[in-house]
Amino acid sequence: MTKGQKILISGNEAIAQAALDAGCTFYAGYPITPQNEIIAYMSEHMPLQGGVFIQSESELAAINMVFGASAVGARAMTSSSSPGISLMQEAISYIAGAELPAVIVNVMRAGPGLGNIWPAQSDYFQATKPGHGDYHCIALAPSSVQEAYEVTKDAFRLADMYRIPVFILSDGMLGQMMEPLLADSQGSMADGKRKKLSTIDYRLSTKKWAATGCKGRDAHVVKSFYMNMGELERFNLELQEKYKKIKAREQKQEALYIDDAQVVLVAYGTMARLAKEAMAILRKKGVKAGLLRPISVWPFPEDIIKRLTVSGKRVVFLVIEMSYGQMVEDVRLAVNGRAQVEFLGRSGGGIPSEEEIINKTVALLNC
Repeated sequence: MTKGQKILISGNEAIAQAALDAGCTFYAGYPITPQNEIIAYMSEHMPLQGGVFIQSESELAAINMVFGASAVGARAMTSSSSPGISLMQEAISYIAGAELPAVIVNVMRAGPGLGNIWPAQSDYFQATKPGHGDYHCIALAPSSVQEAYEVTKDAFRLADMYRIPVFILSDGMLGQMMEPLLADSQGSMADGKRKKLSTIDYRLSTKKWAATGCKGRDAHVVKSFYMNMGELERFNLELQEKYKKIKAREQKQEALYIDDAQVVLVAYGTMARLAKEAMAILRKKGVKAGLLRPISVWPFPEDIIKRLTVSGKRVVFLVIEMSYGQMVEDVRLAVNGRAQVEFLGRSGGGIPSEEEIINKTVALLNC
């Protein structure tokens, strides 16, 4: 692949390519479907870029390796699928508590438990309301192969900017589908002429907080453990201030035809593709439907919803998910009782169809 050339590639491979192009210097992961193409791609191509690839003995090992690599300044990433991400939750809390940047890819599958490899969106809570300790991760949800590439590159930027873990919420559908990708890669995968990391400005020394040895300078300490009375509370208040800044600055969404909409379809990721097509069909029939697609699911794009609901105009929000109701809670919080919120969802590998969305929308307008 050369710069400016379009190629046909899967969503999983696009995520891996984006990580390479973003200067990822360390990857550790453990195989689990439907995200194995990420591991395969990284194992083949990271050595060409001079990075470190490790297939770990477990998901727990992978995320703790990411912790260590990030602590010394590496741009570090791991990937897994739903039950594998569950195993990583404790270490993700440590990473957030140590204010370390990391990119964590979840190619969601159906659950609970081992479930199956069909696509689902039932890990929304896991990414947006994560494990113990009052912390947040930025969580980004692409809906196409091209956007998976762009969002992953941006995830590394955001992780470094805010020193925070960043989730990429993909799913089995997006991970496996193939679409044209226009990438800005620095060399060809086929001929092995990728730029070495030594020529990319992501060196460990560029992170002034990294624990790279303290000869000739004050020591840097990476920790999430505070013993002195009041020290942890002061640190947590600092984290909350950072989260407030992220909420104010990093809300991302796509909004189509929402200003005149009587019904706003709210969907993210691959589900938004079907909702977008349903919206187009509805508008051809004269139904004023709009689409709001959160790209950042944390911070959730609540500001645009508040703007729609404070105008006094009657609008109904129809939230569509491949789950039995998770993002719908954030929509209800943003609406705060000022508008009607309805829900359409399937899970366990079930996907709401365009016909279901259209019928539900028409029924809401007729009731």
